[in-house]
Formats: sequence, C-alpha cells, structure tokens
Amino acid sequence: MDKLKMHTPDRAEENFRKLAALFPDAVTESLDENGQVVRAIDKDVLMQEINTEVVEGPKERYQFTWPDKKKAMLLANEPIAKTLRFQKEKSVGRDGKIGGVDSQNIYIEGDNLDALKLLQETYLGKVKMIYIDPPYNTGNDFIYEDDFSQSAKDYAGNSGQTDEEGNRLVQNSESNGRFHTDWLNMIYPRIKLARDFLTNDGVIFISIDENESASLKLVCDEVFGQQNFIAQLVWSGGRKNDSKYISVSHEYILCYFRDLNFIKDHKIVWREKKQGLKEIYAEYNKLKEEYKTDYQTIELKLKKWYKSLPDDAPAKEHSHYNKVDEKGIYFSDNISWPGGGGPRYKLIHPLTGLPVKIPSRGWLTNEKTMQEWIKEGRVDFGKDETYVPTLKSYLKDREYAVPYSVFYKDGRASSKRLAALFGAKIFENPKDEEVIQRLIEFSGTDDGDIIMDFFSGSGTTAHAVFLANMHQSKNRKFIMIQLPEKINPSKAGAERSKKVAQNAIQLLNKLGLDHTICSIGEERIRRAGRKIREEMGSDIDYGFRCFTVDSSNMKDVYYRPNDLDQNTLLDYADNIKDDRTPEDLLIQVMLDLGILLSSKVEEVEIDGKKVFSVADGYLMACFDRDVTEETVTAIAKKRPFYAVFRDSSMASDSVAVNFDQIFENYSPQTVRKVL
Repeated sequence: MDKLKMHTPDRAEENFRKLAALFPDAVTESLDENGQVVRAIDKDVLMQEINTEVVEGPKERYQFTWPDKKKAMLLANEPIAKTLRFQKEKSVGRDGKIGGVDSQNIYIEGDNLDALKLLQETYLGKVKMIYIDPPYNTGNDFIYEDDFSQSAKDYAGNSGQTDEEGNRLVQNSESNGRFHTDWLNMIYPRIKLARDFLTNDGVIFISIDENESASLKLVCDEVFGQQNFIAQLVWSGGRKNDSKYISVSHEYILCYFRDLNFIKDHKIVWREKKQGLKEIYAEYNKLKEEYKTDYQTIELKLKKWYKSLPDDAPAKEHSHYNKVDEKGIYFSDNISWPGGGGPRYKLIHPLTGLPVKIPSRGWLTNEKTMQEWIKEGRVDFGKDETYVPTLKSYLKDREYAVPYSVFYKDGRASSKRLAALFGAKIFENPKDEEVIQRLIEFSGTDDGDIIMDFFSGSGTTAHAVFLANMHQSKNRKFIMIQLPEKINPSKAGAERSKKVAQNAIQLLNKLGLDHTICSIGEERIRRAGRKIREEMGSDIDYGFRCFTVDSSNMKDVYYRPNDLDQNTLLDYADNIKDDRTPEDLLIQVMLDLGILLSSKVEEVEIDGKKVFSVADGYLMACFDRDVTEETVTAIAKKRPFYAVFRDSSMASDSVAVNFDQIFENYSPQTVRKVL
C-alpha cells in the first residue's frame, strides 16, 4: 500500500520533472553555496535543445517586474501541509435546509491562496468560469499579507496566519513605500494558480478600478498570455460628485480566455439576449390590441413610449426599433455594402415603376438574394424612387447580440437589494449579482459547469449562479472562497462605514453567528436561495457544503513540506490529531486523490466498522482501528477504484499480512492507500 502525501503538490518539483523528462541530457549535478551536491539544469545544453536566444544580464528585454516578484512566484509553487474540514452545521442542503449535505456547491472559509493550493489537484482544468473582485488598492483597502520568508521554526506560531491582533489582512495605505509591490505580491500567486483551474474553453473575469488596472493587465498578460486577452469591459455605474476634476463613474472587468486557440478551433461564440425586450414586446402587444393594423399610430405611440423611459432603462437602448408592419417591430437597416465595392444593379420602385437610387457603396447582396428579400417584404422602398431603400431588421430576429464592452448598471442598485434582503445595510459596496449573472450567461456556461470566486465577499457570485440557473433552468455549480475576516467597526474609516459594520454585528448577534465576512456571505446565500425558491419555485440546487481551511490532520506537522524526506514522513504514519474525526480524514483523502468535494458520500457499517463510500463506491475508506479480515474482504468485494485505510489499523499481524492477498483475490485493480 502507498502512503498519501498529506500536503499539496510542489509545483516547482513538478516543473523540474517535466523539464527533465523532455530534456534528460540537460539534467546534471552541481555544488550549492554550502558545497553540497544538488541536482541542476545545464543551461547550455538546454539552449542547444530548444535552439533559441537567451536573454540575461543587463541586456535589454521587454519585461514586467517589481520587488519580490521572484518570491511571489515561489509562493505560488510552494506546497503547504494543510487540509479542509467539513462544517455540517453551516452547510445547506440542495433543498435549502440547514445541515443538509447533498448540495454540489462549495463554500470555503480560509485564506484563498491556501484553499487554491488544496483544490488544485482535484479541480485542475475543471472550472468553466472564474469571477473575482480583489481589493482595488485604493489606499484604504486591506490586502492579504503573505509571508515570503517563513521558517520551519516560526511555522507553529504563524500557522493561523494572523498578526498580533489576530488579523490576516493589513491596510495598504498610499504612504506605504511598498504600495504597489505589496498588492502585486498578493495578487500574482493567486492569479497564477487560478489559470490552472480553468477548462480549455474557460474564462476569467476580474473587477478592478484605475488604481491597479494597468498592473493587473500586465500580470494577466504574463500569466495567461497576451494572446488570450479578450477585452477590458467598462462598467459605468452612475455619476459621482466626489472629485475636483473628473467624475470617475466606471470600473473595469478584465477578461481572459484560458486558450483562445481552442475557442477558435471549436468555433465558440458569445451571444447574449438583449435586455429590455420583455418590456418592448409588452408595450407593442398592448398597442397592437388597441390600434389593430393602424401601424402608423402604433409607430407614433411606440416612439413616444421610448422617450418616456428613464435613461438607464434597458429597453431604451433599442429605441431604434420603432417601425411596425404585419410581421412585427423593426428598424430600417443599411442596405449598402460595408466599405464600398458592392454589386450595382437596377431596382425598380414598386409604386412609381422607376429605378431607385443605388447606394454609393453598392448593394449589400447580389441581385438574386435581393429579389428574395423583396418577395419576403423585407425591403422598404420609401415613398418614391428618390429614396435609397432600406432593409427591415426585425427585433424578433435580432434578440441576441455580441456583448458590448461598455455597459451601464446603476452601482447603487445592488446595495439597495442586499439591504432589502437583510433588512438593513450590512455590507458596503457589494458587486451587482445581476451583472455577474449576465457574465455567467453570455460566457457560455452550461449544465454541470463550475463557477469559482476566491474573493467571494458577501456571496454575490453564488447569488448570481442561483439567478442564472433559475433563469435558464441550468445546474451550474459554484466554489466560493473567503477569508473569515473579522468585522471591526473601530477599523472603519468613515462614520457610515462604522454604522454598516455595527448593523452587521447586530444582525449576526441576532442569528448567533460569528462576526466575520464569511458569516455574512453564507447567510446571504441562504437568504437568496430561500427568496428565489419562494418566488419562483425553480428546481435548482439552493445549498452549499461549507469547509474551513485548517492545519494538517497529523500531529506536530509544523514544517515546510520541502524540509521532509520519506523517512521523516514515516515518523508521522499514525500520528493523527486527537480532535480530528473520520470525516476530517476522508476530506483530506479526497483532496489528495483528486475526488470532487461535491461527490456523494455515504456511510455504511461493515463488521461493526464505519466505512465511507464516495461517488457510488469509487472510493471506499475506513479509518477505524482493529480492522478485521471480514471488513477488508467486504470492501474488496465492492471493487472500488480506491481503498484507503488508517495506517497500523489492522486488528492483527495476520490481517496486515493477508491484506494485499485479499485484494488480489477479489479486486486486484483497486488502488490501495494508507494515511
């Protein structure tokens, strides 16, 4: 039986192995600064193999760098000895009931860098869309303080990853000499890890403002490749009067594909249904019922209705669809060839019998197709031959469009909706769930796809997944990650911020919940799910399974995984912490084996021992002591892909001796592991 690793992958080690496999003749040995023999890569041999120029030293080259960049890169690759622990009491079932365990949605409390590392093997290449709203680095934000130089000696004291006041976040003020550096050191390893989660057709959306938009673009260009950049969406949220010079009323959403070539090869396109169509059709049907075939009056009334709409009404964007005939609403579209050089031929006006004016750029199509359009009634000739004809573009045929890079959405609306959901304003500046819903829907996510947000805040993205699933009758799943940041009114700057924090604490006290951002996010997901279910009754997954990032299940594992060798690992073979449950061990096994945390988990009793069956018997695990041959045999007969036991848990030496033979008899293909 093989032993489980009990720590996340060492990405640097994996990269070395990949390089060594590709170019084995480039692998050599050298002496380090202490005179110790270490493995190395012969750069000269490697360059010969790949036949390219090496840029080194002071030679000029295009690059993006900052202090500690190398350390930030190492941080992304460095393994950790941590695990996730299931929190049943915080979880919500698929039906929205507290304590349920059947939801396929995941919520993780903890440092997102740790969580991403713990999930990377299990969810590698499985996430269709990532949306994040990281700190904007405005000078008032709190950012993650990552320690790049933590020693094994200090690990025990720092394993909680908190400062002397118990805070994981530190305020990054503009007076800080490392203002941009600290933010980049925070964001880089998280973006680097995020890329590997995406499917080949996956996409990431990142909200940001002008403070770090340029830096973030360069980071993403480096991590994802500039060729995979799609667009920088501009979200106009309404005018502000807090500036002396220009009222900045927009934010950005950076958008990157994992692999644009894959998107092109598979002819994937993005389209979204135009907003406000429901209102337009409702008004048109009302007018049609009143005025029947009086299309002229209907047109006049429809134009008047468009003018009466507020500027931010989605329907107003389509006010050019203001003409009507027996086939419906249309607008008069250009019928000439884009750019010029189109075909030129005579068209006869149906009323005057005279040739109409030919557009200076030529007709949009050939004469045969044009005659077909005329027969279908799609060409509007105008009053006489002096008019250039137009093409009737019907709204019913143009309901879907390529998403625009610039859009308007009142930035205050989401705050009002969230306050209404809680009965008070308990969170400042939440992202708009309807905007994220829009991103989810037009980016091509479908049944079974996973949406991830590792700066989940108030749980907006989870709420948006519920809305998108309800709207389109889909079963998308989410993974939310949020640091359990303490809500502290004393650290709030403005009086209004203190009031919001106090409102949040009052609410959480009433609910008996911890004073953390996670508590707000989890409660928001519960309430949003309940509201949608009550109002719409849609058959979707309204729940989530809650997990927390914690130290390893093994005792005294206060070390950097890189500091251990195989012999040291064996010393910890049966050294499980006293407070850890079989369920805790199961989660760590699932992470190590790459089994989705959303998998169905069942408990069965075999010969008096608790046995877990995961994903309908794909994994079977028993962590009880004194395991008998009867239990081992019964598990082997189930023919699981994986079978996992606690090391040294066999009832006797004879059971341990016969263990492998039992599996060879009943299920030789089963992979056997111990922890």
